[in-house]
Amino acid sequence: MRLSRGVPLAVALVAATVTGPVPAARAQPPGHCARLETVRVPGAELQRSACLPDLTTTGLAGTPYTDTADQAGLTAAATRTPSGVPGAQIDGYFPDTSHFNTTHGWKHDAQFVIRLPDHWNGGLVVTGAPGTRKQYAIDKAISDQVLALGYAYAATDKGNNGADFYRDGTRPGDAVAEWNTRTTQLTRAARQVVAQRYGHAPRRTYVTGISNGGYLTRWQLENHPELYDGGVDWEGALWTAHGPNLLTSLPAAVARTLGSARDEDLYAVGFAPGSEFLWPYHEKAYWGVTQKIYRAEFDPGYDPGCPGPSAGTTAEQILAPCASDATYDYASRPAAVHRAVARVALTGRIGRPLITLHGDLDALLPKAADSDVYARMVDTSGRGGLHRYYTIAGGTHVDGLYDTYPDRLRPILPCYRSAFDALVAWVERGAAPPADHTVARAASGDLVDSCSLGGAGTPAP
Repeated sequence: MRLSRGVPLAVALVAATVTGPVPAARAQPPGHCARLETVRVPGAELQRSACLPDLTTTGLAGTPYTDTADQAGLTAAATRTPSGVPGAQIDGYFPDTSHFNTTHGWKHDAQFVIRLPDHWNGGLVVTGAPGTRKQYAIDKAISDQVLALGYAYAATDKGNNGADFYRDGTRPGDAVAEWNTRTTQLTRAARQVVAQRYGHAPRRTYVTGISNGGYLTRWQLENHPELYDGGVDWEGALWTAHGPNLLTSLPAAVARTLGSARDEDLYAVGFAPGSEFLWPYHEKAYWGVTQKIYRAEFDPGYDPGCPGPSAGTTAEQILAPCASDATYDYASRPAAVHRAVARVALTGRIGRPLITLHGDLDALLPKAADSDVYARMVDTSGRGGLHRYYTIAGGTHVDGLYDTYPDRLRPILPCYRSAFDALVAWVERGAAPPADHTVARAASGDLVDSCSLGGAGTPAP
């Protein structure tokens, strides 16, 4: 995970240009991939550039330039995405000592992707991968749309990934702390790449992300507001040294999975009444693995044998809970554990406009123990004027579950797209977004691809 303080020029300039196949019958616009041969990513140990007829997932599916498997579950099946965005893609990595990310066969972390559309609108969007996924994870959810709008796009794998990410670093909290460093590093580099490609720096830079990417959005606007003009936080994870955080809500969920807790115990730590129909899926796919790997990241001494040096080698092993997590009590853990979390904790002191979205049926990061708390932190910090918070009725942690429960859920993605448009209008035209409220689930209509934030609705809690 170690970052180099200085990269020799000879290393920084290592690059291989790969020209993607361009159908002969399809003429490319003037300036297609202009200046690409001279574009260098500052600080990169390796970069590979490709000139492509379409930078969206429609054009990239089945090529090495995206990874549809890593996008699984994040969007509803019927989600419509734009296509036909010609431009350049730069893949590469910064110096790092960990090797979880096997994309491109590199076995090297700190991988990134930068996409540069031919028809640029002057902006840049930066993100980090959700969960423990990698740099292509939100290509369909976010990259496609912002590229079609004309933005350059950059995404990082956060410097470590996969269920064993907690092994990165030398002390508790190192792996998550690296996420923040890598996002800042990529933002600075991408801004220079944009200047090289288009002749001037981006006029606007936005940061955004889902889940852990939403956490990164919050952290960047708190700690590096000078790099950004605003951000959209989609259900960002909340880390606070004294709680709440993942380690204060998930032990009850693990206990219920193992039969030692009741539904009321989950309600007490923030899980929403009405979300119970989602719990069986989360028992199998999320609760156990999430608790054990983040507990191993911040509190490795609690149960050194589980997960141990690896979360597992099979899906069953990886997803299985540690029995010890059913009785995990974050509040009573040693001060060193709280200090490890404090290294990456949020404060609410954002320095640029931020829009937060969170589903009221999120059964992994319940909003009562997450975004509700973060909104209060922003207000307490005196930054409430820079923040809008929209609860999405019927929204849950991953939009893919809509396909299983179309009568109970709604995808958050169309609301995210509306929120991004609202952020741009706020930043660039001074058009204030609607006040905090709950976005109702429409009784009919296109829930998959349409969502109006509106200005009405019930006040958010």
